[in-house]
Amino acid sequence: MSESSLLDLPSGLVAFFMDLHEPRIPAVAVASGPCVYVYKNLRPYFKFTLPGLRVNTLEQDVWRQVREGQIDPLTLKEMLESVRKTADVPLSVRSLRFLSLDPDDMDDFVQLHKQQPIRRQTVITCIGTLKKSTADEDGVSCLVIGTESCDVFVLDPEAFIILSTMSLPAPPTMMDVTGQFDVEFRITVACRNGNIYILRRESEKPKYCIELSSHPVGLVRVGKNVVVGCADESLQGFTQKGKKLWTVLLPAPITTMASMELPTRGLQAVLVGLANCEVQLYRDKSLLSSIKTPEVVSSICFGRYGREDGTLIMTTKDGGLIVNILKRTASFEDRAAAAGPPLAQSVRLNVPKKTKLYVDQTLRERESGAAMHRAFQMDLSRLRLAAAGAYVKALESSLTPMSCRLSEPLKMNAVVQGLGPAFKLTLNVQNTAACRPVANLAVSFLYDESLYRMRTPYMRIPLLVPGVVYPVETFVECSSDKGISDIIKVFVLQEGSSAPLLSAHINMPVSEGLTIN
Repeated sequence: MSESSLLDLPSGLVAFFMDLHEPRIPAVAVASGPCVYVYKNLRPYFKFTLPGLRVNTLEQDVWRQVREGQIDPLTLKEMLESVRKTADVPLSVRSLRFLSLDPDDMDDFVQLHKQQPIRRQTVITCIGTLKKSTADEDGVSCLVIGTESCDVFVLDPEAFIILSTMSLPAPPTMMDVTGQFDVEFRITVACRNGNIYILRRESEKPKYCIELSSHPVGLVRVGKNVVVGCADESLQGFTQKGKKLWTVLLPAPITTMASMELPTRGLQAVLVGLANCEVQLYRDKSLLSSIKTPEVVSSICFGRYGREDGTLIMTTKDGGLIVNILKRTASFEDRAAAAGPPLAQSVRLNVPKKTKLYVDQTLRERESGAAMHRAFQMDLSRLRLAAAGAYVKALESSLTPMSCRLSEPLKMNAVVQGLGPAFKLTLNVQNTAACRPVANLAVSFLYDESLYRMRTPYMRIPLLVPGVVYPVETFVECSSDKGISDIIKVFVLQEGSSAPLLSAHINMPVSEGLTIN
């Protein structure tokens, strides 16, 4: 047993092989603050400190004036606040701490720190390992460090110098590394702005970006795909180019995630720890297994422990440690109750080959695409004009069952009852105004007198109170024995107006027979 104290809270811990010496014993790298502490054989071995950041020149000049006694603390505060609002480079920790002090404590702070040089130091937010040249399990690995200054550094495992520097749009929070530094590698980084970026070899900026619906809380790379756990209780799968593949809704928020690989069985899956004291195993979007735990799991790891290749080690939020060993007879089959589309949806369709006609049509559309678009827009404009003209004509000639006048807002529908030759025609007229009644109305019918006879082809309508439906009834008799029917037109008229308020066309049914006199 060995115990070492750190100057700051740790932000990450990884084990890696830093040389080819025998026996093959890995070293442990602990990220804490701006430093990486490397332990070998459970003893401190090396300390790497991140390079300092560029200091604002205006800030340096202000502190120089303080050191020479040219300005007082209150003037210093005003000048630092002005620099913070206008400068592109952020202020140092010393200046930010000075701006947060009370006026009574400023003088003592300035006397204590004015002779010291100004430094800007970033801190480490996440750490990972990258194989140097070979993909062997005990191959030499480089350290990959993500910093608060939106940078990613790759360190040499022996000299601990920076081999590569890459920049991100936002500070990284977690990362997953695959490949070899000397051949080809991909660094998948989840950042604080809620996006995931993929870095590649010989590229200082991200190659691809994955935009998420909510902030990521877990990141695992499975083969060529990226599995992300989000804060909205969902598990999402993406390709390495950012294309979304699937989404699985979870029963509880995610607390931790880890990959599970069994090369002897060809299994690549994802372990997801949930806040409901449960650990679920997913292969793509299929749920393979579920484990109940006595407490909420805070971290999880699957791999070789001693002589067992399939060991699952979990730590809980209350400080517990759980070790599970995979059964050699365990079978991993998709659960029948797993949510998702049917299996037939994933079957590839037998798409026919491209014919010469299809190729010619594609070339025609490519060459004359602009002309085809103009012709389509012209036809669409003509269609809209014709529809608008027909609508205006219908409103002007009152060919609609609803009145367009604001002074007499009316609505009417008709009901025909009977088998023939006698029919009962009922008109339901309603005043849709808020509080104003409508008077002096009449109903007139226009029909073919050789087919129909109507007792009252003209009727007056009483005063229409708003909101009340008034039924107007009349009887129609079919006088033809040819078994045909026609349209009866209904007009609602008002005294003093030559145009009807509204009209309706009633399709009369075919009469079953004639009346026997």
